[in-house]
Amino acid sequence: MTQRLRIIFAGTPDFASLHLQAVIDTPHEVIAVYSQPDRPAGRGRKLIFNPVKQRALENNIPIFQPKTLKTEEVQQELMALKPDLIVVVAYGLLLPGVVLDIPVYGCINVHGSLLPRWRGAAPIQRAIAAGDTETGVTIMQMDVGLDTGDMLLKACCPIRRDDTSKSLHDRLATIGASCLQQVLDLITAGHTIAEKQDNSLANYAHKMSKEEGGINWNRPAAELDSLIRAFNPWPVAWAELDGERIRVWGASACETDFEQAAGTIVGAGKDGIVVSCGAGSLMLKQLQRPGSRAMSAQDLLNSRSEQFAPGKQFA
Repeated sequence: MTQRLRIIFAGTPDFASLHLQAVIDTPHEVIAVYSQPDRPAGRGRKLIFNPVKQRALENNIPIFQPKTLKTEEVQQELMALKPDLIVVVAYGLLLPGVVLDIPVYGCINVHGSLLPRWRGAAPIQRAIAAGDTETGVTIMQMDVGLDTGDMLLKACCPIRRDDTSKSLHDRLATIGASCLQQVLDLITAGHTIAEKQDNSLANYAHKMSKEEGGINWNRPAAELDSLIRAFNPWPVAWAELDGERIRVWGASACETDFEQAAGTIVGAGKDGIVVSCGAGSLMLKQLQRPGSRAMSAQDLLNSRSEQFAPGKQFA
């Protein structure tokens, strides 16, 4: 008979919620869920339950939301649960060494990158922004380092030329959930094989910032195409025109070079707004003006053709 593990699940966003469901769907018992504290959101600043907490409530799983795992009180609470395993997916809080040592089988983490390529908070976005053609999911045995633990399972996923962070996130979540179930089977069967990471190949995937989404038109169009897709749906790339911050939701790179200075609009029509870049040009397809909704370039030109006329220049 397969061993039934007592599992604590730690996670917060939608990516983690899908993995929580994958664990719930196994024969194992999720004895508790740890998630970040509720935070105010929206104009009313109302406290919103995160996706992991919502799924835990739907399945009547006890929920713990400490601000940190570093206090003795929280650590004693964890010990009292007597977990066989802690599964961590996009939790957002560091697990101290004393916590890593609590479960019988330690703690495992599902990470949205082919480690050690992208360690850190934003591996999906950084892979797209860097122009990577492949990424994937790694499940690792956690240690006190940041995504430095030994790897238990890896699964590859191609990055398509039209992938945004959202579309790639959704595919990786599906892949990761399946891999997690496989690793749980390996653990209970005693068949896990841990592979050490090559630290010389590691890059740090810093969190995305709104200011980082500013478009530098002197860069090659292909790089800007990757940047725009990486920043969709958050925080969204942007450029200034006539003193307005225009958000760019969708674009495509062209190899055609123009004599006009980088940032100059060289064409505007139903297919998009073409802007000269450091190398090649970029066709803007979906844009958003301040206080307005995102819309196609054609719809925007119907009402704002003068603002986006050829010859105008983005800052």
